[in-house]
Amino acid sequence: PRIMGIVNVTPDSFADAGETFDHAAAIERGRQQIKDGADIIDVGGESTRPGATPVDPEEECRRVLPVGTALAEAGAIVSIDTRNAGTMEQAVGAGAAIVNDVTALTYDPKSLEVAAGSGASVVLMHMRGTPETMTRQSGYYDVVAKVFRYLETRIQACREAGIPMNRLAIDPGIGFAKTASQNLEVLDRLAEFTALTCPLLIGVSRKFGLDKPPYERLEHSLPLAIRAIEQGADIVRVHDVADTRRAIDVWLEGRNELK
Repeated sequence: PRIMGIVNVTPDSFADAGETFDHAAAIERGRQQIKDGADIIDVGGESTRPGATPVDPEEECRRVLPVGTALAEAGAIVSIDTRNAGTMEQAVGAGAAIVNDVTALTYDPKSLEVAAGSGASVVLMHMRGTPETMTRQSGYYDVVAKVFRYLETRIQACREAGIPMNRLAIDPGIGFAKTASQNLEVLDRLAEFTALTCPLLIGVSRKFGLDKPPYERLEHSLPLAIRAIEQGADIVRVHDVADTRRAIDVWLEGRNELK
């Protein structure tokens, strides 16, 4: 399993409340996450928490490009967390190897073309609506079937645009346009998504245990991350890299002992 560390260059992300909004702080966080065992660093300049308002792409680039460039130069595999084609293009030009789009390349009409031409890998995530409206769009007859079908159609759209399967990964979007019970159902049935034959990314970090501050939710995040890996997740996107790396190492040791 791979670990994707999170660096939010934003003043309003739900999990860290602007702690790495400053460029120097964001770069230092990314470097520390590399030391702690992150395989990928996901850099984002626009919060996608429920109710968040859009950020102008120029401002988004001002936030993320210096951070992504510095971390790529430090040897990190950098992922750019954006839904804007212009930001994707500039970030890949500055060294990002992965585009992580919460809208699965649907928000910006130019995204498919830019992603296809960039040579970057792409993470396709499921979300309905926008961060401003998604909490009102959680009506599903069968949430897993609906998310599966959506990701299946986005994979096909990417292939038709010239993005090969070996550059695609999927994310069912825990916390995006889903209720708490729906999030748990997706996690319980996560193995079903392996039928799409793309690497599976899951982000549960600090999204459960909402009665506690974000920094006190590790006891919820770690077992859910391990549970996701047991069901086929290839990448876990996390804030607490060192703790997650230790948890995965212990889990792997336990598996080896049972063989």
